[in-house]
Amino acid sequence: MTQPPDQPPQEGFGAPQGQPPQGQSPQGQPPQGPPPTTPPNQPPQAPPTPPQPQPGYGYPQAPQTPPPPQPGPYGQPQQPGPYGHPQQPGPYAQPGPGPYAQPGPYAQPGPYAQPGPYGQPQQPGGPYGYPQPQYPGAPTPPPSGGSKNPFKGRPAMVVAAAVAALLVAGGVVVAVGAGGDDDKKPTAQKTQDGKPSGTASAPVDQGDGSGDGDGDEKTEDLNEGRKAGEAKVLWYKEAPDAPGSGAAAPGLWVTDEVAVKAAYKQVFGYDVQDGTPAWDPITFPGKVCEVTPQKTADDRVVIAYQSGSDSKARCNMLQQLDLNTGKKGWSKELDEGELFDSTISVGLTITGDTLMAGRSQSGTAFDVETGKKLWDKKKYGASCFPAGFAGGEKLIAVSSCGAGTDTEHDEVQELDPKTGKARWTRKIPEGWRVEKTYSVQPLVLYSTNRDKNKWNVSAFNGDGSTRSQLDIDEGFAPECDGGILDRDLQGCAGVAADANTLYLPTEAKSGANEIVAVNLSTGKEKWRVKSPVAETMQPIRRDGTKLVAYVGPSYDAGGQVVSIPTTGSSHKTTKLLQMPQGTADMENTFFSKAIDYVDGRFYISTTLLTGNDEAKEKLMLAYGR
Repeated sequence: MTQPPDQPPQEGFGAPQGQPPQGQSPQGQPPQGPPPTTPPNQPPQAPPTPPQPQPGYGYPQAPQTPPPPQPGPYGQPQQPGPYGHPQQPGPYAQPGPGPYAQPGPYAQPGPYAQPGPYGQPQQPGGPYGYPQPQYPGAPTPPPSGGSKNPFKGRPAMVVAAAVAALLVAGGVVVAVGAGGDDDKKPTAQKTQDGKPSGTASAPVDQGDGSGDGDGDEKTEDLNEGRKAGEAKVLWYKEAPDAPGSGAAAPGLWVTDEVAVKAAYKQVFGYDVQDGTPAWDPITFPGKVCEVTPQKTADDRVVIAYQSGSDSKARCNMLQQLDLNTGKKGWSKELDEGELFDSTISVGLTITGDTLMAGRSQSGTAFDVETGKKLWDKKKYGASCFPAGFAGGEKLIAVSSCGAGTDTEHDEVQELDPKTGKARWTRKIPEGWRVEKTYSVQPLVLYSTNRDKNKWNVSAFNGDGSTRSQLDIDEGFAPECDGGILDRDLQGCAGVAADANTLYLPTEAKSGANEIVAVNLSTGKEKWRVKSPVAETMQPIRRDGTKLVAYVGPSYDAGGQVVSIPTTGSSHKTTKLLQMPQGTADMENTFFSKAIDYVDGRFYISTTLLTGNDEAKEKLMLAYGR
């Protein structure tokens, strides 16, 4: 979409509701839509006739002179997030709190291109007294731990909302325990002789959590009846016993040697080939409540766990961990911030050698190798409080400014990971809230305007100016976690990007969906490819000149890992791995999941334990040749 004229924003952002406009939607007039309380999983109401074009707004503002770094942020939603709620001007602002929640955007200019801005008012419930939006209509996880195609046709942020609703008592978006969660001793599923069930069998009985396989076990052959051409189950792991209130199982990291997974109060490491324990499970005194999505170049991560087991516990204990050896590195307690600046929930991210730990209204940076404190990011300017961070190739901060005033808005900054100084600052139009980052390099943000029930996806240049806004009449459905207590800018999967292209999965009303390649310079479609079967296909990552994607299982076939050429004129899918039909039901019942495809092996793991006693919960499945 061409960039809007450099004029001040006038109103809303996002697509209008009602009859979708034909062709390019007009700029300048704010789209009208149903109130944000409309459940995201319900069809949008008919949009009204598109307004007459007026001077657009949302044109990127000139980067402001960055204020001196201050102790920082994290708590309130403010970090750019690719996957979350629309907040940046996007051509696509479809009705509803987010692109995922509603049918497709109607290619209407977003805040960047249109009058509406970015810091839309939050709703009550946020840290600091900054209200945060709630997400009505969230599904409830099935007691058995899953359901048939749980993500199909669901809004992007729905899963997170469902999980958050269950876990809020634990003080962390993904933690499900409120207090008294030690009524059950966590245990790890064991296999005979401490070897994971996988190549030939899967454990049915639970061990004592030590991972050494002591105890009686009954097994079943998960590869029985495997057909020619199907991958085999390399190994399978059951989850440790979680309290009835549930627990988080965040993270999934795969190195050349070990696949590592956190669950409840433990972290497990398994040999990638046969699933044997690579090291003894690490057990923490409190629940694991947050992890770094990224690992360092030498395969280290940082885990955050709760300081206790009661309702007053904070997510403030940090532990560095070597994934290959299971050895603990430095550890420390994350200090509380000032009034209302809490560590009830935190966010962790790694950029280069810097660990950023975000609270509800500030953040502290540490040297990820030594644990030495580097700098703080705190309140700056006229009441701008850091609310979220996203890392990786760049460090992005989102702050909430002027909360509760007529000028309430979000601001996005790129921070120097070594010093914390802002390289540029971008004010988001009022009314728009940055929810997710689809990518940090290049920067692509998903924003929402709940007053107007709109969402937007926008790409930015290296100086913070607007590069483009999504300009496709489509509904998209990446899988994103959502936060009630803070903004999880990094909580999206099923989306990928490279320097010039964004890859988004469309929402499947029934049967197959498509992956659309979006030109980041124009916001328009470059090409699209349909799922090879009547199931949802989601991007995993860009790999050289190919896009690797996962196709979900069906009632009569396992899922698939496929590759899609990103260059040339043909974008036909090529099957890399076909999961067996015999484990299709098991594969399909990971209600909330993390996946990865590394060195020809496919890993699928849960991110949420329900604490259901009726049946053993799954932790991870690994497939290969």
